[in-house]
Amino acid sequence: MLELAILGFLHEEPLHGYDLRRRIAALSGHVKPVAESTLYPAIKRLEQAGLLSRTPQPGAAAAPRHVLSLTDEGRADLFRRLAEPPEQDITNENRWFTVLAFLRHLPDPAAQATVLRRRLAFLETPSSFFHDASGPQRAEDMPDPFRRGVLLIARATTKAELAWLRETLTTLDAAASAG
Repeated sequence: MLELAILGFLHEEPLHGYDLRRRIAALSGHVKPVAESTLYPAIKRLEQAGLLSRTPQPGAAAAPRHVLSLTDEGRADLFRRLAEPPEQDITNENRWFTVLAFLRHLPDPAAQATVLRRRLAFLETPSSFFHDASGPQRAEDMPDPFRRGVLLIARATTKAELAWLRETLTTLDAAASAG
């Protein structure tokens, strides 16, 4: 997900490594802060793969700073990653939010809708966090107040996301039909 975030933010504008790190931290928040020891090797891998370029720029002090930019190959790779996210990026909420943060960059509304339909199908598949010998329990019947909280929160967020997905798919389908 780190590479997707790097490509996504650089698609928006060229950035210094420090600024890129701040934006990634804001995206992932407290869930998974990004360390320099993780970010800079990822940048180097993407640069070696020809997906981004580094341009030296005079620094305020003596040392030059480097501005990172997306290459045409990097843009194509970003679009591929957005159009064809792996299953874990669809089913894992934190990974899904990273895909969702940059999905607007995918230029084809039909391709965007395809990704959203995968998430919709995942959310529409019945699931339950807690099972016992008799099967899944309803939140209202859960004797443990903390597990009941997990179930109630999951239900509410899923309901909100399903409504948003359906509304957005209607809009994207109309755009795809018009275009």
